[in-house]
Amino acid sequence: MPDDDLLRRQFDLTWSLFEYHLERLVPEDHLWEPAGVVWTIRDGTPDWAETEPDPVPVPTIAWVSWHLGWWWSVAIDHALGRAPRHRAEIRWPGPDRVVDWLRGLRDEWVGLLPTLDLSAPSTFPWPDGTVGHAVAWVNAELMKNVSEIGQLRLLRAAASTNPEVDGRQG
Repeated sequence: MPDDDLLRRQFDLTWSLFEYHLERLVPEDHLWEPAGVVWTIRDGTPDWAETEPDPVPVPTIAWVSWHLGWWWSVAIDHALGRAPRHRAEIRWPGPDRVVDWLRGLRDEWVGLLPTLDLSAPSTFPWPDGTVGHAVAWVNAELMKNVSEIGQLRLLRAAASTNPEVDGRQG
């Protein structure tokens, strides 16, 4: 079982990489559609399908940031022993408030980490795990979402300065 220092260092590294992109996001980045088939936020509601469509839609930064906020809110609910919120209860706060929302979830998570017994049983995100497994899963999921948001931000920036970079061209 990984120890809390290792998990915290991994989390802090991932978050520091995220801050690079969070500090550079502009409102226009969030709903930029990188492909013809996308998942985004429409009228405050995220696109969703119970079974993955074919082709798999490319998410917008808005959708990925909502998804990150959704799973992290549910992870916090589980860690605090609360009934987890349903996906539809987690609303995307919009481009002007999303960075503060994500930083607030980070602060809540960081405050919660020292109180957790990593060896205690947990049914989240798998039915046969421990709290340590859940914390490691949060780190992995965060790392994935950070890289997705960063890549989308970089692609949009490149496309706005050079239309030939836009993946939808040609």
